[in-house]
Amino acid sequence: MRLIRQFFALLIMSLAGIPQRLGSVLTIIIGVACAVGVLVSMLSMGAGARQQEQANVRADGVVLTSVGARVFQSSVAREEAAVIRDMPGIRRGTDGEPIVTFESYFPMEGRRRVTGKRVFMPLVGISESVLQYRPQMHFTSGRMFQRGLRELIVSNACARQFTGFEIGDRRSLPGGDWTVVGHFDQGVGQPCSVYADVDILMSTFARNSYSTVSVVLRSASDYDAFRKAVQTNPTLHLEARHEREVVEDSFKQLNALFDFVSYFVGTIMAIGATLGAVNSLYSIVDARRRELATLRAIGFGSGAITASILCESALLALPGALLGAGLARALFNGLSVSPFGYSFQLEVTRSLALTGVVWALAMGLFGGLLPALRAARVPVTTALRAT
Repeated sequence: MRLIRQFFALLIMSLAGIPQRLGSVLTIIIGVACAVGVLVSMLSMGAGARQQEQANVRADGVVLTSVGARVFQSSVAREEAAVIRDMPGIRRGTDGEPIVTFESYFPMEGRRRVTGKRVFMPLVGISESVLQYRPQMHFTSGRMFQRGLRELIVSNACARQFTGFEIGDRRSLPGGDWTVVGHFDQGVGQPCSVYADVDILMSTFARNSYSTVSVVLRSASDYDAFRKAVQTNPTLHLEARHEREVVEDSFKQLNALFDFVSYFVGTIMAIGATLGAVNSLYSIVDARRRELATLRAIGFGSGAITASILCESALLALPGALLGAGLARALFNGLSVSPFGYSFQLEVTRSLALTGVVWALAMGLFGGLLPALRAARVPVTTALRAT
């Protein structure tokens, strides 16, 4: 109890003296605010990317790929695809046919409108049933491609970012020119997507297998039974996974890159802010050497002094954390970015703000450790010589 009483008494004395050392205090707060603001704004890239990736994922959607393969390396033979259409548990559309979508991926070149830089994007061959699999998908201009024709439909995000995707534009691809016939939106999140008839696209590129097959189940609860049916069917060498799992796996490397960059830059900023806090707290401790020695002389323990300095350091970091997180949200939340050719909006969430606060408290504690130990070791003779 004596230690606790001493701790609170010292902490109140320290906080009461903030106006007399305002410059050092502001140095700590501003340094922490900058570090937290950078960290939260960088992490908002990963949060925004993940939100867009999962925006249109169906709970009742299942994606089938070859066993152990990722989406772009998967190969589903036409014979296997035909078997999937007749499997139980698949929902039927308004036309009475099972909602099964076949997809195949091919490389396609595009040029950015602003910079003219050449980038490669996926050209997705897809079946017409995509309109039932993705009911939020709707055309803003033009129409759906017709089966058997070299026609392309393009998301509005693609049309805005890249040249050559206006209605009526012709794109040079193997087998001749392909005509852009429609623009569409895809609901929440607007990734760049270019679709064409999967059968004619596979014929053009001399491919005889799909990349993936997506199905809609009658209910999300039918997943286990459907997956078991796929595994036990001797004619199928495929694995069925929730659409959410497949999307997460597809973007795992990109999300890992966002996280690495965020924490790498955030760590550099945190080191700078921590060093600034150390210097500021050292100057505060040096200015209070006589006061601290006097407190030691009248019976205050070194443990209470150490704890009070550490707590003061953490409390000074807290307003910096709130300021940094608030600025990140005000300046970057909802901002559209296009790193690595992938467009999305930054998302500053509450969990990211909490991460910034924890980060700041850690900076405060690390920054206050050495000054706190130094304060606890101020010799009593310092006070006696001063008197």
